[in-house]
Amino acid sequence: MFPGTMRAAFVRETGGPIEIGDLPVPQPGPTDVLVRTDVTAVDHVDLFVRSGTYRTRTPFPFVIGRDLVGTVAVAGQGVGSVTVGDRVWTNSLGHDGRQGAFAEYAVVAADRIYPLPDAVTAEDAVAVAHTGATAWLGLVREGAVRPGETVVVGGAGGGVGSAAVQLAATIGARVIATCSPSGDAWCRSCGADVVLDYHRADLHDRIRDAAPDGVDVWWDNSGHHDFAATLPLMRRGGRILVTAGLGSGAAPVLPVGDMYTRDVSLHGFAISNASVADLADAATGVSRLSAAGILRPRIGATYRLSDAVAAHRAMASGTVTGRIVVMV
Repeated sequence: MFPGTMRAAFVRETGGPIEIGDLPVPQPGPTDVLVRTDVTAVDHVDLFVRSGTYRTRTPFPFVIGRDLVGTVAVAGQGVGSVTVGDRVWTNSLGHDGRQGAFAEYAVVAADRIYPLPDAVTAEDAVAVAHTGATAWLGLVREGAVRPGETVVVGGAGGGVGSAAVQLAATIGARVIATCSPSGDAWCRSCGADVVLDYHRADLHDRIRDAAPDGVDVWWDNSGHHDFAATLPLMRRGGRILVTAGLGSGAAPVLPVGDMYTRDVSLHGFAISNASVADLADAATGVSRLSAAGILRPRIGATYRLSDAVAAHRAMASGTVTGRIVVMV
């Protein structure tokens, strides 16, 4: 028998405060799985959804959080992919009407749940659930990175950035990473061939020196897009990925002349919009690379569910180096 209620972190309106309290345990449908949550994580997009900056359906009270690792407690009659007792993970809750992961139990559609490899800890898995899948979609689906190409990853010390460095290096690309000086060693350990301080005024000159034949894929995770400086450094047929910048202030200038004469394409995407099939493809890659020890997170802080407010405050402050995980 399951308890009738569970502890959860939720909001009653967008922009409202996070509350910690009891909610009814959700009931899975015939193609759903009820998961007992072990650990979840905080993503930047969680702040946007909670505040209402990222508009999506949020039935109230709305449980926050996107990623979880846990154990299957109930599997619907139409579920054949997992069974009760299996260790599983997901990265697409807390969006488009789906209740979130900051709770003792969560309902996950069977096509959004993935087996957790035995070799991967729950903490490591949840720390790469969102970032690793985003890196996969960016470099494989959007960027179509090939061995021997040159990839610039801006903000490479962050979660998505470091996952992108690891994945690009695994594909066989030459990786130029930009980060703060404190992230230099971490980015090199992730596989970056060149690491540059993104504070330098001559950053783009240094990238030109490091990639004299041009850049094939440019992915700046900082949200500060300088297309006027970036486009002249792109190789013909290059791809620029845009996955950050929501609420970042002034709109960047886009020199379309440099863009079309170089056949450069601009790819804006959000993992929240990814299809179930794309997410499953990314999950297969993330699980395989995590089990092989190739995709590794840097965990910067760990909280309890009762400290969800502090965990979100830490993410908003930008003072934590590494992923923020929450034990449930």
